[in-house]
Amino acid sequence: AVKRSQKVTVCYQDISGETHELTVEDRFAVVLQHEIDHLNGILFLDHLSTLKRALYKKKIKKMLAKK
Repeated sequence: AVKRSQKVTVCYQDISGETHELTVEDRFAVVLQHEIDHLNGILFLDHLSTLKRALYKKKIKKMLAKK
């Protein structure tokens, strides 16, 4: 699991261009950080250590080879 803060504050612009600040906690904070990662092009694998990433890549290659 990716370690996430349990409370975050984000600034954003609404559709009219007005800036707002939002503070969220618990599950909403975790989900919001996850979605912001997606917007920034960050994937689950990017959070892993080099060793764990290599292990996952090996597993994925094995799975793809079986198809």
